[in-house]
Amino acid sequence: MAVDWYHYTPLASLLGGVLIGLATALFALFNGRIAGISGIVGGLFRPKTGDTAWRIAFIAGLLAAPWLFQSFASLPEIRVDASARTLIVAGLLVGVGTRLGSGCTSGHGVCGLARLSPRSLVATVSFMLTGFVTVFVIRHLLA
Repeated sequence: MAVDWYHYTPLASLLGGVLIGLATALFALFNGRIAGISGIVGGLFRPKTGDTAWRIAFIAGLLAAPWLFQSFASLPEIRVDASARTLIVAGLLVGVGTRLGSGCTSGHGVCGLARLSPRSLVATVSFMLTGFVTVFVIRHLLA
């Protein structure tokens, strides 16, 4: 394995991590909610009175962030090395996993671990191990 030094950005990555941590902490502090994307999106499919506007605003912010970012810096090139079929299957598997795990990587990995949740620790370790095994199988055994 070789490090791609040209694209190695430890300071930008650290700043991004700090911003994510700060945003999730402020979101929990001011709203009393976990900033897990699957839970926020899922709540739109079973709406409760007065619970829809903040969810739409949160998702709109996620979608608008790249356009705001490109005002200050260039966006990285997007390159997808997978077929449409692979992406569809992967998306469905992630969706099933999110339902089985009662949350996604942002909910468990960022928010749950910060709250020292044992369930989130198990979920995050499961997400990571599954990702490692998937990459190994696809790149080394099926290649």
